[in-house]
Amino acid sequence: MTKSIIRFFSNAISVLFHPLLMLTYILVLLLLANPFLFGIRHYSEGGKLFLIVFLYTYLYPSFAVLMMKALGMIESLEMKTKNERIGPFIATGIFYLWFFRNIYSDPNMPVAYVAAVLGATIGLFSAFFINLFYKISLHAVGVGGLIGVAFITVTFFSYGIMPLDKLGMMQVNTYYLLFVTILISGLVGTSRLILKAHRPQEIYLGYLLGLATQLLAIKILF
Repeated sequence: MTKSIIRFFSNAISVLFHPLLMLTYILVLLLLANPFLFGIRHYSEGGKLFLIVFLYTYLYPSFAVLMMKALGMIESLEMKTKNERIGPFIATGIFYLWFFRNIYSDPNMPVAYVAAVLGATIGLFSAFFINLFYKISLHAVGVGGLIGVAFITVTFFSYGIMPLDKLGMMQVNTYYLLFVTILISGLVGTSRLILKAHRPQEIYLGYLLGLATQLLAIKILF
């Protein structure tokens, strides 16, 4: 009974922090840390942008993968083998490149988020290349990138505190964002191990790749 509960929560964490959701979470992180980057006064005003990011970086790629499953191009949505991942990698990469091209040319989009999308795109294609030879945890790549963005945000793009209500009465140190992302990454990695989806070294490699590509991206654009 205990094992089934642990597996249930591990599956829930894996779904909640799916790699395709990371750019949406990164947007939320930036809106919390410094909404002024986006020309707004409070994170609650970023609803339209949130919807756009969610559509183009999660729903559309997910629909493409579902179509591949329906057409028999992949055996399962979990994509347990390296070969099954090739088609979804290519489809998702196209969406990410298109999305990056659009926000890069948008003068109203802050460099912090443009760099995050570039980092995620570089991470995706790097993982695709590594996947040809060695299985890597895409969940770990995603949360590794989340840690990278949190570190970059609290270092370069925040005021050190963030308001948690519309009145701005409650303020929290932005370093808590970094702490929370590290905690999340640990939960995600542990969940993937419990589900036996990956070996430890595949998760560590994913963390490293996600973090490194975000640092590379901010170096390129900032």
